[in-house]
Formats: sequence, structure tokens, C-alpha cells
Amino acid sequence: MIHGIIITPFDAASILIVLAAVLGYLNHRFFGLPPSVGLTVMGAIASLIVVGLDRLWPEGGLSGEIVGFVAGIDFHATLMGGMLSFLLFAGALHVDWSELRRGRWPILILSTIGVLLSTVIVGGGFFFLSGLLGLTMPLPWCLVFGALISPTDPVSVMGILMRANVTPMLEATVAGESLFNDGVGVVIFAIILATALGSEPFSAAHAASLFFMEAGGGVALGLLIGWVAFRGMRSIDDYKVEVMISLAAVMGGYGVASWLHVSGPVAMAVAGLVIGNAGFAHAMSDTTRDYLVKFWALIDDILNAVLFLLIGLEVVTIPADMRFIALGLLAIPLVLLARTGSVVGPLLLLRPFLSLGPLAPVTLIWGGLRGGISVALALGLPESPARSIALTATYTVVIFSVIVQGGSIARVLAWSARRHASD
Repeated sequence: MIHGIIITPFDAASILIVLAAVLGYLNHRFFGLPPSVGLTVMGAIASLIVVGLDRLWPEGGLSGEIVGFVAGIDFHATLMGGMLSFLLFAGALHVDWSELRRGRWPILILSTIGVLLSTVIVGGGFFFLSGLLGLTMPLPWCLVFGALISPTDPVSVMGILMRANVTPMLEATVAGESLFNDGVGVVIFAIILATALGSEPFSAAHAASLFFMEAGGGVALGLLIGWVAFRGMRSIDDYKVEVMISLAAVMGGYGVASWLHVSGPVAMAVAGLVIGNAGFAHAMSDTTRDYLVKFWALIDDILNAVLFLLIGLEVVTIPADMRFIALGLLAIPLVLLARTGSVVGPLLLLRPFLSLGPLAPVTLIWGGLRGGISVALALGLPESPARSIALTATYTVVIFSVIVQGGSIARVLAWSARRHASD
């Protein structure tokens, strides 16, 4: 409610779409930043301007109104229960299955062992750093932060791959890891959070069974959804109906995944892979393929714009505690260090059997962006002193990742390519 006016979900969506369109236009017209970077930057600047105006004119209550509006948007439910299904499906449509199969072992190891290793490194380092700053952060809660910040965000990663000049196999590996490690990360996050809350004691056997049920069930459901949609598309030739079938696969499939308690993100990624490969090759005419690709590209662009704008606007809700902000800044190199360890180790082990090329480490490390999924998981944490600390650190890492890493990845890859060419 703003000045007595009740903001409905439609009103909130309308405001976000208008803001995304206006800021997207300004970015394209005057600044030329990558869309995700530009919208995040301008959303964050708008939030900081609101905070500054509120300090200069406290009786106006502007900051409180904006905080109330932003807080009224359930970011966790909006992303995890809705937007993510569309974004993952749209991203998976463009991943080459043959290249994905060639990179299956790096994808499998990086999206499972890599996420676990990163969770432990970040959690342990965060516990040490919070102690140095005099903040009380129990180790289980530090591991919760490690679990929510370790998965790379598929939306951010797919965006940078469109601007990066890498081999098809490396592109498929990076995309495949980002599509699957968020599903794995969500499961690990849920297991550690239950332990931190004391709702159930940690059991390796129970954790493993829950992990395989969620992740394995997601793969199985995704294959089933993709197969049903493929069969339906192959039996007709009407682009309008076939586009609706793809939409039904996403919306209905994600609902079924929630009902069955399996990983919806994994299911949507697998369904997208099936339709984007077998469906494109054997079930669609050229006209249908063209309409379906353009439809999902438009959905992807619109939701991306709103997502990164939301990330920027959420900055206004960060607690103004300098110790929290200092810990968040220290978390940036910690997360990069953990990403380096969780990438370089597996690549060294795989080198005798498979090489992704000299650009693989820098692409996977610097291109392993954190984004909306980490923010959504942090916002979904129950109220506690540890929540504010984890939330501030998450925002700090995500803003750095999207703006600095996302804005420089093309230049970093070009520099790395020149360096390897001169060796």
C-alpha cells in the first residue's frame, strides 16, 4: 500500500515492466551496457537515490514507501515458483545435446562435487571472517550461506555466453553446469537449512536419499514432460498449438514437480533440452521452429529484464550495518576463491581424459556468475539475526558478480585468448 492505495499483483507487475522498459531504453540509447548489467546498475542507483533523498527529506517517508513496495514483492516465490521455470526452459532450448554429451563428465562433476566443495569452502571461510568482525554466525548458518551462493545462475551465465567467443563444447559445458547446479544447490541448501534450524538432525544417508530423489526425480520428470510434448508436436503441424504445448509443458510441468517434491529446475532444464534438440530436429516444421524460438526468446528477454531490475531494486532493503557490509565485501574474494578451487580441481582430474581447452578455467571461474537464484534463496530464509548477515553478503556478492564479472567477461576472455595465442 502506497499513500492508502492498495498495490495489486497486477499493479506491481505493471510497475516493474514499465520500469524495465524505461531503464532498458535509456541503457540501450545512452549507455550501451549489457542488458543484465545495465538494468542491475540502474536499479541499484535508483534505490540508492531513494535512500539519499530519504536522508535529506526524512519527513517525506519516500524510502519507507519504496521499501514497502519492494518488500511486498515475494522475490523468492516469484522467482523460484514462477520465473525460473520459464527462464531455465528458454535457456535449455539453445543447448546442443551432442556437445552436452561430450562434456557430460565435467558437467556432472562441477554441478555436484563442485557445488559441495564450494559450499564447504565458503561456509568455513565465512565462519572465520564473521568471527573476525565480531559477528555471531553459527557454522551451520555459514554453510547455509555457502550453499545458496555456490550455484551459478543460469540466467546470468546464458547471457554472457551469447557475448563470449568460446568453443561449442565449452559453451555447452558452461551452460549445462549452470542449468543443473542450481537444482543441486537448492537441494543442498534445503538439507543444510533444515539442520541449521534444528528441524531434523543431519544424516548423510538421509541427505543422499533426498538429493537423489529430488535431482533424479527431476531428470525423470523432465524426460517424461519433454517426451509427451515431443509426441504431441510431432503429431500435428500448427505453430500456434505447438507453442501452446511448449508453454503447457513449462507451467504444468513445474506444478507437477512441486506436487511430487522433485526438483522443478532440473525438470525444466531437461524438458528444454529434449524439445530444443529432438523436438527441433524431428517434430517441427521450419515455421513452427521459427515461431517457437522467437516466442521463448521474447519471454526470456522480458523476464530477464524484470529479474535484473528486481535485483537492483532489492538493494534498498539491505540493513545499513557497516559490519554486515564489510563482511559482504570480504565474501566476494572468498566466493571467487571457492569457485576457483571447485573448478580447477575437477578440471585437473579430468585432464587425462578430456580437455575443454585453455580458456575453460577463466570462463568457468570468472563467468560463473551469481544472480537471482542466490537472492531468492537468501530472501526465503526465516527471520533470524543470521538472515540479515547472509542477505547482505548475498546482495553484495551478486551485485559484484552481475556488474563487475558480467560487464568484463568478454574483455577477460579476449585477453586470455591473446595471452594463450602468444605463448
